[in-house]
Amino acid sequence: MSAAAPDLRLDFPATRRNGDAILEVLTRVLPSEGSVLEIGSGSGQHLVAFARALPGLAWRGSDPDPRHRASITAWIDHAGLDLPPPLDLDARHRPWPMIRVDAILSINMIHIAPWEACLGLIDGAGDLLDDGGTFFLYGPFMVGGRHTAESNARFDAGLRAEDPAWGVRDLDDVAMEARQRGLHLVETVRMPANNLSVVFRKRQGLR
Repeated sequence: MSAAAPDLRLDFPATRRNGDAILEVLTRVLPSEGSVLEIGSGSGQHLVAFARALPGLAWRGSDPDPRHRASITAWIDHAGLDLPPPLDLDARHRPWPMIRVDAILSINMIHIAPWEACLGLIDGAGDLLDDGGTFFLYGPFMVGGRHTAESNARFDAGLRAEDPAWGVRDLDDVAMEARQRGLHLVETVRMPANNLSVVFRKRQGLR
């Protein structure tokens, strides 16, 4: 009798905790139909939960880590969803696959990656989104050079101690870089645990 195949699904507690709150915002800001690309899908738990809740959208995940991509695929299979395999995509590296998407989202990624990854993410969103497309970020941010909570300041210090290239990003810096690529900040939503949901729209011809 052959041994059961290993379960490759990763389970991230933070992903389970914040999924419902993020979905509430996404339900309002994403189009009712079209295609969505998630950058840095991690375990795949968000991707599967959002695809179940918003079946009018065609979802695709991505992650540069092969262990994460295996988990994403395992979560998709476990849920019985008909989703394409996750892309092997590192936001820092160009070119991205030139696929048409109506929305790009990235959750809890830019603070645990070098600033170059954030810039690459913004570049990719500017390239792939058509006019009116949605670019969504979630995570902790500084605003105006200040942390929004003491817990975020401690978190930031811990990140930078682990890797000096990491750290909580200033929303003003992110919005400035996005604006230069035609992505304009339209809404900031305060979320649990001192996080923010940040919504940009692609507006071609505007700077």
